[in-house]
Amino acid sequence: MKKCIIIDDEHLARKLIAGYVSKIPNLEVEATFDNAIDAIYFLQNNTIDLIYLDIQMPHITGIEFIKTIQVDALIIITSAYSEYAIDGFNYNVFDYLLKPIAFPRFLKATTNALEILESSEQDSQDHDNTIQKTQKDYLTIKADHRLYKINFTDIIYIEGQREYVTFHTHKRKITAYYSLKSLTETLPSDQFIRIHKSYIVSIPSIETLEGNMLEVGGEKLPIGKSYKASVMDIFQ
Repeated sequence: MKKCIIIDDEHLARKLIAGYVSKIPNLEVEATFDNAIDAIYFLQNNTIDLIYLDIQMPHITGIEFIKTIQVDALIIITSAYSEYAIDGFNYNVFDYLLKPIAFPRFLKATTNALEILESSEQDSQDHDNTIQKTQKDYLTIKADHRLYKINFTDIIYIEGQREYVTFHTHKRKITAYYSLKSLTETLPSDQFIRIHKSYIVSIPSIETLEGNMLEVGGEKLPIGKSYKASVMDIFQ
């Protein structure tokens, strides 16, 4: 059973979404919030698969909430304002639903999200039979109807993009259908480190640390709050 939370300052909106969720198998509402601050504290001690998030809320907006949290949950924005769509997708939200939300549109977005979650879970359990952890110094991945052999030493960093990841290597960029979670478990911890919910980097490729930005292979990447301590250990 997948778990979701609803964050919306309007009672009727929370009630509507909760009612919609009750119609969908294998999904349940773990909690609802009328503000983003309470949701942030909740997520510090609870694991959630899916978040339904309003944008216009008091104290902290939905966009500010996204910038603050460090979780792997998929986010579906539920807003009456279409002008925030680009901002939302810039932060890798899974879908953007405009109020008033009809159930068929809600069902489509949620079903797609659940399929991604199920796929990621399977990928984490058995690597989806496409990524192999070996005693050697390379990964074998499937992308573009091909098999690629990527040496660990060729990887600069890996960028998560919803259900896909992009391998940034010294030779090329390869986008494939994998999860950062499974890669974190697969890659050797003495050569790679996760620095953000969207980034895994090659430790030998790290160049400089400035504030919350890490320079890797000439690119400056953000460091998530929950990953900062492990990054600092590299520089000890």
